[in-house]
Amino acid sequence: MSAPFEIMVGRIETLALDAVVNAANRQLMPGSGVDGALRAAAGPRLTEATSRIPPILTGEAVITPGYDAPMKFIIHTAAPIWTEPGPEGPKVAGLAKCYMSSIKMAASRGFESIAFPCLGTGVYGWPRGFACGIAVAACEQELASAPKLKRVVFCCFTEDDAKIYRDGLGVS
Repeated sequence: MSAPFEIMVGRIETLALDAVVNAANRQLMPGSGVDGALRAAAGPRLTEATSRIPPILTGEAVITPGYDAPMKFIIHTAAPIWTEPGPEGPKVAGLAKCYMSSIKMAASRGFESIAFPCLGTGVYGWPRGFACGIAVAACEQELASAPKLKRVVFCCFTEDDAKIYRDGLGVS
């Protein structure tokens, strides 16, 4: 496993880091899962802020303060929907771009820590192992140009997901 990666099982909305990544929809409208948990932790100012941001493209990242949540900032990105008809290649590129755009955003702000949920594996239907491989490869690639980023946490909701990430990073 490369130096900055950590794998944990927990609730991403409880992490006191520079930034956590939100599994948002393209319209940045309130949702369930990670988005719902982050909005509950951050309070109503988060929804007020995201309502003023125009819709984002798949893989694009935008940032808001963490407000009442313990993290300093929330980076919002929208994964492609695996179950929608269409070729696989652009979906893979879109999911990779979510991770890369988020790391670029964190690096541009001088952040030292960031946490990712298992993007796309909830209601967007991505196979967990496949999505993990994309996540790890994209993060490793982008971290080469983000030397200040010292801590990258894959925050998994279940132990099963954490095992997939441990396997993907080659740790036991």
